[in-house]
Amino acid sequence: ITRLCIELGHQWRERELDPVTTVRGFLLQVLHHNTACSHVPHLLGKSFSSEAYGQARARLPLELFQRLLGEVCRRVQDSLEASARWRGHRLWLADGSSCSMPDTPELQNAFGQPGQQAPGCGFPVAHLLTLFHAGTGLLLRTIAAPLRTHDMARASQLHTELSPGDVLIADRGFCSYAHIGLLLRGGLHAVLRLHQKQLVDFRIGRMHSPPFGPYKNIKGLPKTRWIKWLGTLDQQVEYFKPKELPDWLDAETYAALPASLVLRELRYRIEQPGCRTREVIL
Repeated sequence: ITRLCIELGHQWRERELDPVTTVRGFLLQVLHHNTACSHVPHLLGKSFSSEAYGQARARLPLELFQRLLGEVCRRVQDSLEASARWRGHRLWLADGSSCSMPDTPELQNAFGQPGQQAPGCGFPVAHLLTLFHAGTGLLLRTIAAPLRTHDMARASQLHTELSPGDVLIADRGFCSYAHIGLLLRGGLHAVLRLHQKQLVDFRIGRMHSPPFGPYKNIKGLPKTRWIKWLGTLDQQVEYFKPKELPDWLDAETYAALPASLVLRELRYRIEQPGCRTREVIL
């Protein structure tokens, strides 16, 4: 922590709340369910006011925490390589989240606030895109963006943290032709919940409505071509590249993606009581 503070040009005085003590207090505060600032001195076994702790924490540069996350990830790299592999593959979880922030004009302009709140009556909220290692639970990457940012807008930035052969697991917000195409081009795999607008039919040899030709866009028919039945509610199909360019991808990259992708579709039921979702298609 001291080395990183020096590299970042952060200056401080050697008092009760030096950077090491402040970071440790912040970590303990989070681990104790975001306890009050007034509780932090008791956790550290030291004597200082909550105001002094808040000021010391605010003085630490944001990049310090970003660099610390990178350092921790590099230190546990061996654990990432060995933990919870599935058929030899590392597993990663991507998901979107959000966090509220202090109500300042700068943060309001940069991130915005929920639409159901009247102007001046709510806190600014940031959209967070996160990447977790499934074996250790390690948070490898967090990308902050304005509140009204779709998960896919910055999903490709997570790919740089992955290695060929890795498996990315995510919900239907990440399930698009372009995203899957980028993953496969990088030698990656994906297990994604199918988007709700995609029609699926598990009948053997069923018809389809391709995006081109005289039978295109026929209502009630899947747009994927059936290839092979792998088992009950399990099949191999061919997806065709949509003509529409995604907002988050440039035209040159999209044009370089293949005209079609051969993917696997499967459906299973959730029998556990209390679960809202009863059926999932991957």
